[in-house]
Amino acid sequence: MQKEIFGWHSPALNKHMEIVSYGHFGFALLLLPTAAADYLEYERFLMIDMLKPYIEAGKVKVFSINSINSESWLNSKMWPRHKAMRHVQFNEYVYEEVIPHIKRMTSDETPIILSGASFGALHSMNLFLKRPDLINGVIAMSGVYDLHEYTKGYTDEDVYFNSPMSYLPDLSDEWYLSRIRKGKIHILTGQGDYEAPEASRAFSALLSHKNIPHDLDVWGYDMKHDWPTWRKMLPYVIDTKF
Repeated sequence: MQKEIFGWHSPALNKHMEIVSYGHFGFALLLLPTAAADYLEYERFLMIDMLKPYIEAGKVKVFSINSINSESWLNSKMWPRHKAMRHVQFNEYVYEEVIPHIKRMTSDETPIILSGASFGALHSMNLFLKRPDLINGVIAMSGVYDLHEYTKGYTDEDVYFNSPMSYLPDLSDEWYLSRIRKGKIHILTGQGDYEAPEASRAFSALLSHKNIPHDLDVWGYDMKHDWPTWRKMLPYVIDTKF
């Protein structure tokens, strides 16, 4: 399996950021870390091993980037306003730096699907909904789609516009909605320890209200909020939905 690591000084974040890729062909799957982890998290927790058959077959080329959650919502020493500003900078990094890098590594026509678990699910969904012209879909696992769950009561315009449960009900611009409706949206959740299936059901209901096609898969009570669950979910979606 081909593996390549790249890195550059990010203008958006003003720091060095790495990205790893696995594979040689297929649609592009961009993985976002679960919490405050780095670009090799999915490899360490054996997700790449689980995806290896699809990577080696040329069905998918996987990319993974660093999180900056420890410099935003998970940093208890930062002012909330600064956390929100850092979150926006991360979005800019993905849109203006990561997506062009993936296009250079694949092609302008290669579909890009985002995926993440836990906090990474919220980031993946939010990044897709805000730029459906750049991103072709999302596989969100064990997510909560309300950013306020992480802001400890703080809110401002940037929180609102990065919290899908907040801004999607008010979204009426057909430029966005028509492109979102063309995307591939897969929402998965377990019902075991520390999972929040009600959050996925609520977000699914909101998507249905906006006439946005999507899949909602609610797995069993044996599916906990942990890597064994996600190592089952993501290969299942890649195998059956793509």
